[in-house]
Amino acid sequence: MSQDVEWSGGTPVAVDVGTRLASGSADRVRASGSWYRAWGPAWLVMIADVDAASILTGVESGVAFRYDLIWFLLLLTVPLFFVQEAAGRIGAATGKGLGEIVRQSQSPRMSLAIALPVALGDVASYIAEYAAIGLAFGIFGVPLYLSLPVTFLCHIALVARGRYVWAERILLVISAVFVLTVGSDLMMRGVLPYTPLYVSAQPSFLFLLAANAGAVVMPFMLFFQSSATAEKPGSTIPWVRRETLVGALASEALMVAFVMIGAGMPANADLFSTSGVAAALASVGGHLLPYMFALGLVAAAFLALVVISLGSAWGVAEALGIPRGRTFWIYAAESIPAVLVPFLFPHPLELVLLMMVALVFILIGPGILVGLVASDRTIMGAQASRGFWRAAYWASLASIVLCGVVALV
Repeated sequence: MSQDVEWSGGTPVAVDVGTRLASGSADRVRASGSWYRAWGPAWLVMIADVDAASILTGVESGVAFRYDLIWFLLLLTVPLFFVQEAAGRIGAATGKGLGEIVRQSQSPRMSLAIALPVALGDVASYIAEYAAIGLAFGIFGVPLYLSLPVTFLCHIALVARGRYVWAERILLVISAVFVLTVGSDLMMRGVLPYTPLYVSAQPSFLFLLAANAGAVVMPFMLFFQSSATAEKPGSTIPWVRRETLVGALASEALMVAFVMIGAGMPANADLFSTSGVAAALASVGGHLLPYMFALGLVAAAFLALVVISLGSAWGVAEALGIPRGRTFWIYAAESIPAVLVPFLFPHPLELVLLMMVALVFILIGPGILVGLVASDRTIMGAQASRGFWRAAYWASLASIVLCGVVALV
């Protein structure tokens, strides 16, 4: 069992990490608060999961197979809930983020080994978000040289502002705008008489299954939910489970909506350019649909930028043992290259589906550690995963990874 050193009366005292975390978990479990104080981390991470890459994956799924993948998206609610519930429960029970817990209970090297690959993978996500924002603003006639620098400044100003709770209020408003725009998009598009049940062994069908599985749990989500939940004083275990369930249902419902929006679009629709997206949307939903879709895409991509930044930076900072107030350089180092890529490469979004599959494999390391931490009684105390919850977590993680393997085969 690893030990940390604390100071008492000027004298260093060895403290068992497991004992300290477990005792801290009891205090967290006894904490309570009204729902509006606790609401936020699980909801935001689930809505941020429906980012630009996920949206385009969903629309592309609709274009290629109409409603055929809807059954699979609804099924993904199950692994999404169980994987994220464990991450949220870790934060609620211990009052610490995943990176910090791994650093204290395992080693700083192990913590860095899971945080750095996630941070590097997040750079690809940033590229997709900034590219999508540029595409969406292009529908309104705003050029890249104006939309991307302004977005970058707003992004950095928000994440570097200070405490999470302050940023959370703004993000909750943005999430509401996003949900409302998706509802409006679907009303304009309408519901079509397509079957939602279909299974095929076609390589393209299996690849889209894997891409959607890769979109369901992204690595940054584990770090964000554990750390953000740890910052919320009213986050009890029952509340984390309820909010995670609501968020999981909302997340997959949004993905279903994007599949439905894409269904019936021309098979040769170009979803990776401003003119192509606008033309495809207008052909199935009228001239207002491209603008409403663009507004929702901006909201989704910006929300994801902020949530990914926070989760990624928290993971690295916790792994290095540095305070969150000194993470500005992490935000900037990850974001600046992502802003430049859309200027240098006109169609970076064409790599979105491949990135979704790649994220499945980046998830393996932190996913395994979340399962081990959540089941460790020396860390989690009475809130450690047992029986059904432990089996459901490992089955959920295995099912997501299996989809990535199937796509490669």
